[in-house]
Amino acid sequence: MSKLQKTKRILTALLHLFRPSWWKKNWQRVAWRFSLVILAFFICFRFIPVPFSAYMVQQKIGHLLQLDFSYSIKYDWVSLDEISPNMQLAVIAAEDQKFPHHWGFDFEAIQKAFKFNEKSRRTRGASTISQQTAKNLLLWHGQSWFRKGLEVPTTALMEIFWSKERILEVYLNIAEFGNGIFGVEAASHYYFKKSAKNLTQSEAALLAAVLPNPIIYKVNKPSALVRKKQSWIMRQMNGLGLNYLKEM
Repeated sequence: MSKLQKTKRILTALLHLFRPSWWKKNWQRVAWRFSLVILAFFICFRFIPVPFSAYMVQQKIGHLLQLDFSYSIKYDWVSLDEISPNMQLAVIAAEDQKFPHHWGFDFEAIQKAFKFNEKSRRTRGASTISQQTAKNLLLWHGQSWFRKGLEVPTTALMEIFWSKERILEVYLNIAEFGNGIFGVEAASHYYFKKSAKNLTQSEAALLAAVLPNPIIYKVNKPSALVRKKQSWIMRQMNGLGLNYLKEM
């Protein structure tokens, strides 16, 4: 069989997969197999460091496709006990204050976001730290119901097989804090010339303040909006207290 014939067969098979009728007949089988793969992943990586995330791969490939060969990824895994409690509390205060108590989804926040988005041109999200970890680790960034549909079982399985401490540990290690800067250890060395275990409350709050979009909001050149968010996060951290971490 020639290369051309092989290529035609592969393309035909791919087109067949994306026919609505095929998905109607086989969605249960696909969902089951996807769940088994994700389950195996969470069991394997319950304790060992995660070497990279799907979002890191997406970013690297995206830059290569744009012929940007200078893009590099800074990533240095550290365990949770090597990350300052200030940093742990900062992301909880900024992103998901119900993190120690929910099972992956904040239904009250989802309902509020839905009502807000109905009336406003701006879009408000309601993703928990667990959902963001699932998305960054195993899925891709983008607005689609298909990705959201995969995010739900992925998050649920992660909550079942990982502890809250493990979810937070992975989240802090794979979150993007700048262009090609992934994980709080790499970010701490890049911006503050220190290890993540030595971050102060102010430094941790500043890192957490840029998380919604670390390409637009910059740690080393914080805008007035970022400084305002940093101050708000610090007030929330003081209200919660470091003992809140013991509730995970």
